[in-house]
Order: sequence, then C-alpha cells, then structure tokens
Amino acid sequence: RKTVAELRKLIDEAPEEIEVALSETRVQFTAGPVMLTSKLIDGTFPEYDRVIPLNNKRILRVGKKDFSDAVARVAAISQERSRPVKLALEPGLLTLSASSPEQGVATEELDKTRISYDAESLEIGFQARYLNDITDQVEKDVEFAFSDSSAPTIVRDVDSPSALYVLMPMRV
Repeated sequence: RKTVAELRKLIDEAPEEIEVALSETRVQFTAGPVMLTSKLIDGTFPEYDRVIPLNNKRILRVGKKDFSDAVARVAAISQERSRPVKLALEPGLLTLSASSPEQGVATEELDKTRISYDAESLEIGFQARYLNDITDQVEKDVEFAFSDSSAPTIVRDVDSPSALYVLMPMRV
C-alpha cells in the first residue's frame, strides 16, 4: 500500500514519462531523477474474475456529480461511517436515503432528467464511503449494474469501460 501511495505521488508530480523496469523480485519506476523500487509480492494473484457477477441486468446510469453530491448530502445525517445509504430504484427515479437515530432521515430524489433506469424496482444499500471512493475515480457518468439487493453490484465509468468496480451491498 505504501508503494502504491508513493507511486501515485510520483505519477502526479512526474514532468515526463515514467520508465518501468521489472525483474523476478522487484519493480522499479523512474521519472527523471526520482527512482522508486519495490519488492514484488510472492504468491499467486487471486482469481478476481470469480467475484465479478455476469448476470446483472438492472442498469442505472447517472451523472457523477449529481450522484456524488446526493450521496454526500444524505450521508451527512449520520456520523457513523458504517451506516448505509439506501438506493431505491424504480423506472425513471432514484431515491437516496440515510438515517440516524439521533438526526432522523435524509432523502434526495434524482428523476429521469438526471438518471436512466427502466428495470424492476430495487432497494439496495451501500456504505457512502465506498460509493464516494468509486465516484472519485469516474470522469463523467457512472453505470451501476444490479442483480438483486444482496448480490454484488458492478460499477463502471461510462467513458472508461475497462475500469470496473465490484461493490458489495449492505442490508437496509
């Protein structure tokens, strides 16, 4: 994790291309006079493709800013980081809500002018932090592919189809 954080800084500050060198046990990144070397992890990379659902047919498309702003507003009701934000979907409407025993309930609606959803109704919850982490990586529009309220959800950046996120829901 530390190497990834340092690499991110190196990429952000690099005035030119970054050279990557790989050996059996190490990886090295060089940008101008700065060199970052890290030991590679021993072991087999997990079979991540086994956790990517294949049959998520309920598709929500929403603008990044509209969605992330709505999540931030409803999540502000609770100081508990583990409380879920509930997404209630029906054709042409997304209702986001969060609750707190101390503060009550916050609700926000995004209608068909700001979302695209024409599948069956669905209620599903996620940690606001995870929703924000993903939308921070998205440029413009985000697409959610749902199966049901307990199955993993696929999230994609519409403008970058190779970027794929798998998000596990919470009970709401």
